Amino acid sequence: MAAPAPTLRPAANGAPASTQRYTSALAAVTTLFFLWGFITCLNDILIPYLKAIFQLSFAQANLINSCFFGAYFLVSIPAGRLVAKVGYKRGMLIGFGVAAVGAYLFYPAAAQRAYGLFLGALFVLASGITILQVAANPYVAILGPPESASSRLTLTQAFNSLGTYLAPLLGSSLILSKLPKQVDAASAATIDVTAVQIPYLIIGTALLLISLLLSRVHLPQIAPATDEADATTTGGSAWNYRHLVLGVVGIFAYVGAEVAIGSHIVNYLALPDVMRYDAETAGNQVANYWLAAMIGRFAGAYLLNKFSPTKILAFNAVGAIVLLLVSMNTTGEVAMWSVLAVGLMNSVMYPTIFTLAVAGLGRHTEQASGLLCTAIVGGAVIPLLFGFVADHSGLRIALLVPAVCYLYIMWYGLRGSRRVATA
Repeated sequence: MAAPAPTLRPAANGAPASTQRYTSALAAVTTLFFLWGFITCLNDILIPYLKAIFQLSFAQANLINSCFFGAYFLVSIPAGRLVAKVGYKRGMLIGFGVAAVGAYLFYPAAAQRAYGLFLGALFVLASGITILQVAANPYVAILGPPESASSRLTLTQAFNSLGTYLAPLLGSSLILSKLPKQVDAASAATIDVTAVQIPYLIIGTALLLISLLLSRVHLPQIAPATDEADATTTGGSAWNYRHLVLGVVGIFAYVGAEVAIGSHIVNYLALPDVMRYDAETAGNQVANYWLAAMIGRFAGAYLLNKFSPTKILAFNAVGAIVLLLVSMNTTGEVAMWSVLAVGLMNSVMYPTIFTLAVAGLGRHTEQASGLLCTAIVGGAVIPLLFGFVADHSGLRIALLVPAVCYLYIMWYGLRGSRRVATA
């Protein structure tokens, strides 16, 4: 999820930043994108694991998403101010440190066997990730010539998708494999909750090592510059642009729908009329949901150059709705593969909505980017609603919640993305 790259100014030594090579820094930031994807999708494993151990309802288990994605809402604006004050590089280093602390806090949370401590650790971890996102995305653009900035952003996003694919596989092996096939209130009290300690200790250490590498790399200062688009930009605020405001809602709906589905695949595939999988087997299938998204990103990069982005967005949204309805009304492998295939439909939604929302904003693009990043809080709100419906009506009916989100995204692609200033 990369923000638009800023216009670059010369480096401190007078040489254009675009002519300098920072291979080690690009490697570090690319690894960071991988960890973002890995850490985010590890929540899909953490939710069914903690749900079983603490005997939580679906709504209670989704507090994991609320704490993680709620950080985007609460921390994005302060993070932007922090980065503006200390600079992008120092901002990244601070983000690394905060995220590492959050990862390490999983150790005492597991030792104390306290759900509240897990939630607190997740919020700290996500706060660090939020700071990193605010600071690191523009950095990718300066790590080489400007004409290849798009390819570098695509590369880092591909590694982000690789992280989302591997996290469920490793998480299932290291965490869900520790769960017995049947968990009730009596057996839950005897389950060893420390299975999460080693994975998050490794994550915290990896974050610190990447931080150490980046701290030793010299990078030029980034100074935002005006461009010709500013001359044609009207209005005093990004809020004056209808297509942006509606795009913020679109990002909210997309992230919420994607996270709601991914977080409940394990429990959905465990249903007797779906696949009756145990937790580890179902967790391995979560990887296919994110693999489909990774494949779709590569295909979308080609298709978006051939067809209208608005039409592709609407087509994918309709495809997601159809797949969810098929899954709701079928059983066995058809129900399983149709819900996993929604990942393919999700693949191009975020970058397409983002691009459509910031189109033509000129000097308001930075403010618009912040608003769109804040809308990632949909990953905290929509899954809670999904969990509430699942608790009262079942997981199948709860699939209607993301279906409604995709219905809005379809409308945004066809109508809402049209550029009209409101004032």
